[in-house]
Amino acid sequence: MAARVRRSGNPRLTIALVRALLVAFLVMLLSFAISLLLAIAGLLIVAASQGTPVDMTFAYRHVAAPVAMVVGPIVLVLSLVMEIRHDRQAKALASIERAG
Repeated sequence: MAARVRRSGNPRLTIALVRALLVAFLVMLLSFAISLLLAIAGLLIVAASQGTPVDMTFAYRHVAAPVAMVVGPIVLVLSLVMEIRHDRQAKALASIERAG
């Protein structure tokens, strides 16, 4: 059997970082879209009940963007923690398998 040659650096952690960034970006977009939808619905309800025109820029600037900016870093940190935990668990299981 051919022995595995390991390159310098840790490509698993690089891939984990890329996956964490991708997940954080996608969840941030999803949270932006959902919060924007809910903010627009709320603005329409308030405007209809008060009989005033709807200012949609409020939904973008004061609701959806701040929600996405808060959710993004939180998800990034959580997904990095999960990826690092998964990597350590895989290393531990591989060492147990090699020992047995």
